Parts: sequence; structure tokens; C-alpha cells
Amino acid sequence: MRLKKLVIILAATLGSSLLAGQVMAHEYDIADLHITHPWSRALPPVAKTGAAYLTIVNRGEQADRLLEVTTPVAGHAELHEHIHQDGLMKMQQIETMALPAGSSVSFKPGSYHIMLFDLKQPLVAGEQFPLTLHFEQAGELEVDISVQQDAPEDAQAESGKPQHH
Repeated sequence: MRLKKLVIILAATLGSSLLAGQVMAHEYDIADLHITHPWSRALPPVAKTGAAYLTIVNRGEQADRLLEVTTPVAGHAELHEHIHQDGLMKMQQIETMALPAGSSVSFKPGSYHIMLFDLKQPLVAGEQFPLTLHFEQAGELEVDISVQQDAPEDAQAESGKPQHH
């Protein structure tokens, strides 16, 4: 009888671990575009700006462009990049993000990112919020942004610039 209880406890633990892994590695597809792990960092309740991150892979033979992003949790959202200028790191808005055929681009801290201005609610670890990606060819896709306390390890390892495979 004790062995049966142990097997049930182990199965429940393994099952919940697998579900947690699925939540952390959420992915989306639209046309030839594959979007992985949209996330944002948790912020203090008084924060008025935040950022969202994700990776977009264009698996197709045609280029596409990310035209804009929208979300109900912010007054407005913009595509941004970090650049080095005059020995300083600065952030600037970009109008669109090119997605060449067979390439990927990572939005991550210190690189490309989605700025969220005039936050309407706090970004709390463990919660999610919707973000709609507007693509020139593929159309619109709503993704769920997972709010996390810290950046995922893979966000630190990726370069952030478009890469051809």
C-alpha cells in the first residue's frame, strides 16, 4: 500500500512539473511564422512603463514584417531597439521589424524589445496578459505574455539581431 501511495505522489509531481514546463515554453504559429516564449519582467506596482520579449522565426520562403503591437494593458506599445551611440547605450523606436525568409529575430533585454507605455495594471510575476502582433503578410496573432520575476536563461544567450539559418 505504501508503494502505491509513493507511485501516485511521484506521478502527480512529475505531471505538475511537465505542465509547468509547458507553460514556460509557450509557442504560437501563424502562416510561416513561429513565435516562442513571449514574456515580460515583473515590475513594481507604480511602474508606468515595461517591456515584452519574444522570438520570431520565419520558416517560410517569403519575407514578412512586424508592423506594430497592441495590448490592452498599456496606453500604447512600440517596437524598440538598443543602440550604442557616442559611447552610450540608448533606446530608440523602430517603425517595423523585417523578418527575412529563413531567419529569426529575438526581442530580449538590451536588444530589440516591445516597449509598453502608460501601463494600466501592474505586471505581476505568475500572471499573463494578451499582446497582438500585427504582421504585414501573416496577419494578426494574439499571444499571451507570461510575466516572470527574472529573464529566462535563453533570453540572455541569444544575440537579438536577425540571424540567417
